[in-house]
Amino acid sequence: MIKSLRGMNDILNKEESGRFTYFIDTATRIAQRYGFYYIETPLLEETALFKRSVGESSDIVGKEMYQFEDKGGNDVCLRPEGTAGVVRAFIQNKLDRAGGTHRFFYHGPMFRYERPQKGRLREFHQFGVESFGIESVYEDAVMIMMVSDILSELGIGYRLQLNSLGCKECMPPYRDNLVKFIESVEDDICEDCRRRKETNPIRVLDCKNERCQSLYESAPKLISSLCESCESDFEKLKTILDSNNITYEIDTNLVRGLDYYSKTAFEFVSDNIGSQSAIAGGGRYDRLVEFLDGRPTPAVGFAMGIERLLELIEMPESSREGYFFGAMDDEAVELIISLTQQKRKTDKASCEYRARNLKNHLKFADKFNAQYCCIIGSNELENGTIWVKDLINKTEETIEIGLL
Repeated sequence: MIKSLRGMNDILNKEESGRFTYFIDTATRIAQRYGFYYIETPLLEETALFKRSVGESSDIVGKEMYQFEDKGGNDVCLRPEGTAGVVRAFIQNKLDRAGGTHRFFYHGPMFRYERPQKGRLREFHQFGVESFGIESVYEDAVMIMMVSDILSELGIGYRLQLNSLGCKECMPPYRDNLVKFIESVEDDICEDCRRRKETNPIRVLDCKNERCQSLYESAPKLISSLCESCESDFEKLKTILDSNNITYEIDTNLVRGLDYYSKTAFEFVSDNIGSQSAIAGGGRYDRLVEFLDGRPTPAVGFAMGIERLLELIEMPESSREGYFFGAMDDEAVELIISLTQQKRKTDKASCEYRARNLKNHLKFADKFNAQYCCIIGSNELENGTIWVKDLINKTEETIEIGLL
């Protein structure tokens, strides 16, 4: 028997697929409410796109990409994340030259070759939002408030962690100070941190090794080295969140670690999904468009891992809706199929293709979660009527077919 590849799961059972589509519908509705519109980018991109955007020193590029050479000799890979593809589309379609504001949202599968575990698969799904052309910290706050709205509507509790990564003015001197600190404890840190010191030193702050984390508690904090502009923006962001009743905690070790990220970084975490507690994250990346050969364009965004959220979603109570049609005689089957098709133009409707007794039809109507069970037997067929039972109010009546 052929099975699915490891870490690539089916979304199959009714409960899981219901939660998945409910998340997509909810997040889409909220993103549209904020004035964002849908963008679709390819699953397959040139590998160079992610090496330049995510960075060759990252674990994603170094260890986790599904990378191969296609039949045309092109070096390609399945997308490991969504932002780079959106930025590529933004530049390719000359939106960086058009100016103005451009706000997108997307959802779809991403691929990373890593050890599968609960909530972390090799094929996983993300919902993401990207905004281009707005330098104001108010747009950073909008991103955070949108995530908050999505999680709140889904009934998911969270803690919001916040940090500032500075800018190209205050980041370089901070990086120099951090490297000096790392060198002072280099004998006691893990091999990954030694490697990161050479390639991307700020990433050491994100190390999950407990010994490293205890050492980095005394490391210099970027938030204490911000320039006047970055400090002003960070204070303004906190004021906006305070005035909108969004609680947060400052995490001075929260980093993104790539050169194009600047200023705001945020992460939403849950205490209900084990050690992999992040459920959404984002920040400002004002230099990424320029990194990928576009015109300098301020940008900010976030992404949410859908699989990690599914078991946390509070589904609304399932209410009955729509119609179920059934025939009690073979002669009525074609009629109930026609009635079902007609009803589908305005309502949810289903039918059974074979003649059955009333008890069985009521079971099917219940399984379909219909509000109305509509039955035609020999008497109804002869009189041009249909028997209708309201499964919510438990009332029943026989009416003319044309009045249904």
